[in-house]
Amino acid sequence: MNLNLKHKFITELPADPIAENTRRQVNEACFSYVLPKKTSQPKLIHVSKEFSKDLGFTDKDLQSEEFLKIITGNKVLENTKPYAMCYGGHQFGNWAGQLGDGRAINLFDIEHNNKQWTIQLKGSGETPYSRQGDGLAVLRSSIREYLCSEAMHHLGVPTTRALSLALTGDDVLRDMLYDGNQAYEKGAIVSRISPSFLRFGNYEIFAARNDHKTLKTLVDYTIKYHFSHLGEPSKETYIKFFNEVMQRTLDMIIHWQRVGFVHGVMNTDNMSILGLTIDYGPYGWLDNFDFGWTPNTTDAQNKRYRFANQPNIGLWNLYQLANALYPLIEDVEPLEAILENYKTGFESKSFEMMKSKLGLFEDDEKDLKLIQTLEDNLHLTETDMTIFFRKLSDFKKDNSINGFQLIQDAFYSIESITDVIKKQWYDWFDRYQFRLEKERLSDDERQAKMNAVNPKYVLRNYMAQLAIDDANKGDYQLIDELFKLLKNPYDEQPKHEKWFSKRPEWARHKVGCSMLSCSS
Repeated sequence: MNLNLKHKFITELPADPIAENTRRQVNEACFSYVLPKKTSQPKLIHVSKEFSKDLGFTDKDLQSEEFLKIITGNKVLENTKPYAMCYGGHQFGNWAGQLGDGRAINLFDIEHNNKQWTIQLKGSGETPYSRQGDGLAVLRSSIREYLCSEAMHHLGVPTTRALSLALTGDDVLRDMLYDGNQAYEKGAIVSRISPSFLRFGNYEIFAARNDHKTLKTLVDYTIKYHFSHLGEPSKETYIKFFNEVMQRTLDMIIHWQRVGFVHGVMNTDNMSILGLTIDYGPYGWLDNFDFGWTPNTTDAQNKRYRFANQPNIGLWNLYQLANALYPLIEDVEPLEAILENYKTGFESKSFEMMKSKLGLFEDDEKDLKLIQTLEDNLHLTETDMTIFFRKLSDFKKDNSINGFQLIQDAFYSIESITDVIKKQWYDWFDRYQFRLEKERLSDDERQAKMNAVNPKYVLRNYMAQLAIDDANKGDYQLIDELFKLLKNPYDEQPKHEKWFSKRPEWARHKVGCSMLSCSS
């Protein structure tokens, strides 16, 4: 196995001087050295072969016993020192103090084709940051993370990646819904990949402790290796750094809204400094279009992380990052200006994103009203978001009378469509057709553009749950089928048409299909 290994994080940042792997507060250090827990009967379930080549792995590597051992924590490569990162975070709006990599261990960095990647194992044992946890992961959550991170990449959403999914052979005790009903489940490990797993909380922890020396060291490191185009560290560079983090965060959330993805737990320790979707826990995809939906059982009452609130939470989290960076800048005005730009940026980018979903490319002062009326209509009765926008691309300029018929498959209950609702839809399609007359594109050209931003296939929770159910019986074929399907989410894929369907009724309230916990 000939990998181009790098060790920048552990050689250029301060380490925890204590070697023992015990739960504790770790001060003035960015990480702690820690070894993965050995597993009893590791078994590789799936590997992202295409992506593995971006890291420098060969097909022979992937089939080797050494690869299996590395990605299940049973072998540490020579001259590498695995570690867990120290960070804090705001959880559900409250400062939680030190958190850290409680069930993730970073193995090493790889540089390949002028790109750097960190290889991380999720579920490979306890660390000094595990608090009350065991540092392990179960098969169901590992399947969800593995499939979703790769699906998001192919949707064009900024995201961390996944290399492999493996069983450990060990059982793990979990209380899936935090209701006191513990049960043993199959243990698993996902190898997660990212240019960096640094998150807002990495910077917050040092600001909260008034450890401005380590804060500056970490920010300077981040700029040197991930934002080097901004220049040498200085007050001006720190401001540019915050501005770019803001822009990346905004772009990521716009993508989430475009495809109907709800992260479910947007705590500041789950916010990537690179603007990548990170930490796939109780996420979900909108089935019916619902601004108020959250997939997280922990958030069911307050709905802080509901679909419509994700942009606001992105801003709130950026405020916390601004507070953390302030000691290096000591100037409020540029930070406030950047945060204001997030607000205006979201309004304009969200507007353009919705126009693209509707196939509108010319300017029209009535477009905002057209979009708002559409969103109102989508809430009149349960209407599947993915199916609605995909079907809408079939609309022809000279045929508004058939608009309603085009989208009927998107309704969860056609019986709930009253005459009043139907009239509102007919009225909207009349206005939509009138608006399309301003477009210079042909119907076919517009359809192609709409189908490039409105996916036909997304990883609905019920699909993941079916794969989980099969995997728990030792059948991994559906994991592979969904993995291949989601590599081309904008293509028609006639042989997979069965996955272009509404959430089945059996999945409406089934655990894992409707709501999930943070341990999911």
